[in-house]
Amino acid sequence: MNPKRVAARMKGARILNHIGISIVAFVFSVPLLFMLLTALKPKNEVMVKPIKMFGSYLAWENITRAWEAIPFSTFLTNSVVVGILTTLLSVITSSMAAYAFARIKFPGRNYFFIAYLGTLMIPSQVMIMPLYLIMKKIAWYNTLAALIVPPAFTAFGVFLMRQFFLTIPYEIEEAAKIDGCNAFTIFFRIMLPIARPGVASLAIFSFVDSWKAFLWPLIVIGSEEYKTLPLGLYMFNGQYGTDWTALMCATAIAVVPSFLIFLLFQRNLAEGIAVTGMGGK
Repeated sequence: MNPKRVAARMKGARILNHIGISIVAFVFSVPLLFMLLTALKPKNEVMVKPIKMFGSYLAWENITRAWEAIPFSTFLTNSVVVGILTTLLSVITSSMAAYAFARIKFPGRNYFFIAYLGTLMIPSQVMIMPLYLIMKKIAWYNTLAALIVPPAFTAFGVFLMRQFFLTIPYEIEEAAKIDGCNAFTIFFRIMLPIARPGVASLAIFSFVDSWKAFLWPLIVIGSEEYKTLPLGLYMFNGQYGTDWTALMCATAIAVVPSFLIFLLFQRNLAEGIAVTGMGGK
């Protein structure tokens, strides 16, 4: 086949791919754009007909009203604390369990891993009531510990890190053992730094899942002192209506941390997904 014709076909395929990706990106960005435009509309121009994309002016006062309508700073602080601690604990527990399943040989290793992985098929709603009763029994109800500890142990995190550890050559560990390193030194000083893209991917997934969690915090938190942002956003729904401009402002603020996390670690996330094959998460 003519090389020029092959090059032209490849170029055409790339152009079509870029066009398709651009269309998909635009479709997914429309709700975000609508959220931002609604957040900066005057309050009396949100529900008018016909619907207008832009308000008569930019109502920056909506941001102040949204911040003062609820204990926003408390909810934001709780979400940050819960997100960071859950992410750290999830990375540590998942990495250690994944290293054991990937590198340490013990009887029934594969059967234990399959059984643990099978918990992914159990809907999270089924486990809510048992977890709630456990939280009540150990006096963790209405505490931040109830939001941090249970989500930190996930079969998905173990599977993700195990897939990454399997790609690391065994010769690296053997060389470390010859140099006198023990299992903990190999894990913390050699394996984890090498698995940095996988750790970054798991950290992003864990933080985002914790940041957007609504059902579990709704059940296990009973006071405003420990509520997180998703519960705070729900408070904008009043008995006689919804303050849409304040709600959209608060939602826009709540989206920023997850967006920044993705921007900072997107290269590691892409590399981790490529290596572990988790594009369908």
